[in-house]
Amino acid sequence: MSLDLLSTPTATKPWSHSASYWGAMSHALADVSGPVAAINAEALRYNALDLVVRAGGVPIRVASKSVRVREVIDAVLALPGYQGILAFTLPEALWLAQDRDGAPGHDDIVLGYPTVDRAALAALAADEVAASRITLMVDDLAQLDLVDAIAAPGTRPEIRVAIDADASWRAPALGHIGVFRSPVHDAAEVAALARSIAAREGFRLVGLMMYEAQIAGQGDATGSGDAVIRWMQRRSGSELLERRAAIVAALRDIAPLEFVNGGGTGSLELTGSDQAVTEVTAGSGLLAGHLFDGYRAFDPAPAAAFALEVVRKPAPDIATVLGGGWIASGPALESRQPRAVWPEGLRTVPREGAGEVQTPLRGDAARRLRVGDRVWFRHSKSGELAERVDRYHVVDGGSVVTTMPTYRGEGKAFL
Repeated sequence: MSLDLLSTPTATKPWSHSASYWGAMSHALADVSGPVAAINAEALRYNALDLVVRAGGVPIRVASKSVRVREVIDAVLALPGYQGILAFTLPEALWLAQDRDGAPGHDDIVLGYPTVDRAALAALAADEVAASRITLMVDDLAQLDLVDAIAAPGTRPEIRVAIDADASWRAPALGHIGVFRSPVHDAAEVAALARSIAAREGFRLVGLMMYEAQIAGQGDATGSGDAVIRWMQRRSGSELLERRAAIVAALRDIAPLEFVNGGGTGSLELTGSDQAVTEVTAGSGLLAGHLFDGYRAFDPAPAAAFALEVVRKPAPDIATVLGGGWIASGPALESRQPRAVWPEGLRTVPREGAGEVQTPLRGDAARRLRVGDRVWFRHSKSGELAERVDRYHVVDGGSVVTTMPTYRGEGKAFL
């Protein structure tokens, strides 16, 4: 059974009543041994359609790293408003571009990061179909040199490339605000790189990407420092609007761009309103890891979650579940730990946190838990839960309707 996201969405937010939402998930999966990972189809449907509304008519490219389940990617791309994939490694892009089961592979895949994977580059250079379907991301001529060293121009198909330009804010007095990505920042730097690409045999410049992580990936309603964050995002957004327009104008004098990509789940409204942008990227907002709870502009449903089972009670107010240490990437902060969400009122023990093999949970709710009961957790970052499990159980209408393999379940570990 394929995942259908085109059916009629629920009239109310599917998670608006926590007890009924998590109770229904527990009931649907009562006969499945844990640990168990699940996707609530109603919540995913709500999130996918809400992202389309937030994008304001600008096509959304799906960030595969935030999903890592082919059937979910396929189902989302079947919705009006979605177009193309932003992949995270070249081996993944090659895999997604392959024809399978009599159906053509995905034909609009942009690599989100530069690659130096020699084997994958050799495979790309030897496959005309893949080369027509995949766009490499570059920000340095050394990346093109590597391609030429593997397969010289004239011996391979033309390689499609896009420039990743730095979207961080170089704030007066404050310095660098954002993530460290591309070395090219202003219009002159980007244009110089573009001219060099356009002059090289065997490459075609087709696009530009600018990811404003300081806006898209930074919550502004977390309860801590929100006023400062909102001030930063207003100033950064205003600066980026002007700089991106100048960069795009300069590039269009050099090459006929097919796309200008920007944004992420947290900035769809802002990025979608930028007239220089032709598409936005989103992925985390589909499955909704708990890092995306702290935003004013949207309130995603917890579409993906996992449940662990209570195996012992070391004290009346402590319930210990098996497993739990599925820590997300990023700085080693509490925000990267999985969050116990049901029953409400559970918290990890500070000296242990989420453990490799066991996780003690303390709180009044722990007094009511018994050996064999389930505790529901949400992962911090949406896609990384799929690296821990082979499959998701899909719950729709209060029952399990199908299971879907993750990348890991299909024997793939790309990064």
